[in-house]
Amino acid sequence: MARRGEHKPERPIGNLADPEGMGRAVADHIGWRRTKGQTESTVGHTRQLLGYFVAWGEERGVARPVEVTRGTIERYQKWLHAYRQPKGDKPLSLTSQHKRVYVVLELFRWLSRANRILVNPGADIELPKVEKRLPDVLTVAEVERILGAIDVTTALGVRDRAVLETLYSTGMRRMEICALALRDVDLESGIVKVRQGKGQKDRLVPIGARAIVWIEKYLAEVRSGLVTSPAEPALFLTMFGAPFSKSHVTTAARAYKLLAGVEKKGACHIFRHTAATQMLENGADTRYVQALLGHEALQSTQIYTKVAIRKLKEVHTATHPSAKLGKRAGPAAAGADEEDETATPATPSGPMSPGQATRWLRRYRAATGGT
Repeated sequence: MARRGEHKPERPIGNLADPEGMGRAVADHIGWRRTKGQTESTVGHTRQLLGYFVAWGEERGVARPVEVTRGTIERYQKWLHAYRQPKGDKPLSLTSQHKRVYVVLELFRWLSRANRILVNPGADIELPKVEKRLPDVLTVAEVERILGAIDVTTALGVRDRAVLETLYSTGMRRMEICALALRDVDLESGIVKVRQGKGQKDRLVPIGARAIVWIEKYLAEVRSGLVTSPAEPALFLTMFGAPFSKSHVTTAARAYKLLAGVEKKGACHIFRHTAATQMLENGADTRYVQALLGHEALQSTQIYTKVAIRKLKEVHTATHPSAKLGKRAGPAAAGADEEDETATPATPSGPMSPGQATRWLRRYRAATGGT
């Protein structure tokens, strides 16, 4: 049994005793991904998704890659679409369906290139469209409510406040928070070094004054009581002295969010979304936000420009004719300008446009009872 803070051993997928089986193919493919430098988080998630396909295939007598056809993958797609989750009886999102099929196609593309199968059964398979949803973000007031819900009279409360302040200030991912070491935080200069973030890339990010204050308080009053080994490099520790895991960060963020009465979806990532959105709303250039978040493509950052509505609203108010209350905008003004529809209209003394003629005729018929 793994100790606290250690990873549990991987459960085998498929029948590893069969050298031509799906289990061996997945194991070799996962090994290849590791040699390409993919993170354990990415590799582990890919392995989990492939495990779903292998289990599905074994239930239907498909145990080897050579037994998988285009029709097999298409049936798997249909099954995913019809599948209902045990908890809540909800269908899988299109994004989840896309991911599960995508890793299967990647597996068979690799098997084909490695000459382990003659034909790639997934060559012409169309993936489900990925849903394009705007991320939920917190208001400044909601962030303050969440942070204020933490009981900072306790040691663990001080630690949790430091964690959430760091999330909010830097926009870091939860795995980056977990990997944060003492040597990575320069409190004097206000800079944090994110080592081997997503894509295994290092980056430097600024950290705000308030977050620095809470980290200093945590280091001065709390961490020494949690650490079990003087050589422990991790900045944030659990009550057992182990480095924070992703589930620890998620549990803390979700608990304080609910305690504050904030019902928006998300836990750790909502702080990241919020940091990016609020910076853009306050005038930050998209390129700087991209650097802060560690996005490789600017397109990933630009989604926050769609959420940062304040600037768009200011432009709309300044430029759209109907955005301001003018002389004829209100109901009272509209009523004052309207002609009495019940009075017989005077015969026009001059030429009328087609629109004027239509309105005059409508009023005349209404007043005279004509048709």
